[in-house]
Amino acid sequence: MNLWNYVRGRGEFLAFLTYQHASLAFQTVLVGTIVAVLIAVAVYRLPLVAALSLTSSRVALTIPSLALLALLLVPFGLGVVPSFIMLAFFAALPVIGNAIVGLRSVPASVVESARGIGFSRWRILLTVELPIAWPVILTGIRVSTQMIVGVGAIVAYVLGPGLGSLIFNGLSRLGGANALEMALTGTILIVLIALVFDALLVLLGRLTIAKGLS
Repeated sequence: MNLWNYVRGRGEFLAFLTYQHASLAFQTVLVGTIVAVLIAVAVYRLPLVAALSLTSSRVALTIPSLALLALLLVPFGLGVVPSFIMLAFFAALPVIGNAIVGLRSVPASVVESARGIGFSRWRILLTVELPIAWPVILTGIRVSTQMIVGVGAIVAYVLGPGLGSLIFNGLSRLGGANALEMALTGTILIVLIALVFDALLVLLGRLTIAKGLS
């Protein structure tokens, strides 16, 4: 009941924080995905470089997000810029691995058939390889999105936007008025954002993945 009273009295404020959080997650995943796919396209035909990129992307996921955020404070200060860079960096990592695996798993016979009917290298990439690899890439995007929506709360430490401020303010005031409600509200809203984004990505997959590839 206390939770409902807290939410009901702060609807506009909570909607604004939710929008900030969702917007930051969407933008960083979008930028991270574009960068990741470009890297994958550049290296997937080179077995050694592709293997190194795949391994590096997995190892980079072990970097503590708070440590990276702290390092970014030196050149960029507090606020949106270090938050965006940190989240976009982590957003790209799952997609890089999946994009490389997806592109390398395209059957050679399919590529040769496309080449045999006169397709250029770029046309093969855009009309054959990427569509076949898309289900694997999309899986990476889903993983990335879920991770970034959660990790996005951490940017509150550097005065970044979103629901993290609600959670950490509540935790820092535990025992005080509305402290628990603040933390719970922020957590619940983050979970809801993650569920909505995942549902939209599932819908995107149904609209863009050919039936034979699903």
